[in-house]
Amino acid sequence: MEKKSEKHLPNKVRRRNERTEARKNKVEAKAVAKYVKTGPRKLRIVLDNIRGKSTTEALNILRFTPRRAAKILEKVVTSAVANAENNMQMDSEKLYIHRAYVDGGPVMKRFRAASMGRATPVRRRTSHITIVVKEKGE
Repeated sequence: MEKKSEKHLPNKVRRRNERTEARKNKVEAKAVAKYVKTGPRKLRIVLDNIRGKSTTEALNILRFTPRRAAKILEKVVTSAVANAENNMQMDSEKLYIHRAYVDGGPVMKRFRAASMGRATPVRRRTSHITIVVKEKGE
């Protein structure tokens, strides 16, 4: 719904105002970790274990998962919970992981010496992790 005072504004500005209003009404908080020096496939294996679970249960699972990716994901989940508590005034006991995904980041290309004077490529992958938490509706 357009306000009468916004009719004179260009569409671009009106859309921006709508987005900010939608952001204010949102009941979800998110945390993003970018350029993590772990491959996306390794992170997704651990991430699949916590998707849809409550944040306390997810943090317990991550604490006892013996993988390097678990420690990284634990930090991001903790950050998302802190964002929800401090920025959105949500109750940490009611939070659950609404969305969680890993995207591939930039790939660093290196070369390694191989037999007979050749070189083989090495691709050092990075990841972007996004975790969105939401309060459980009753």
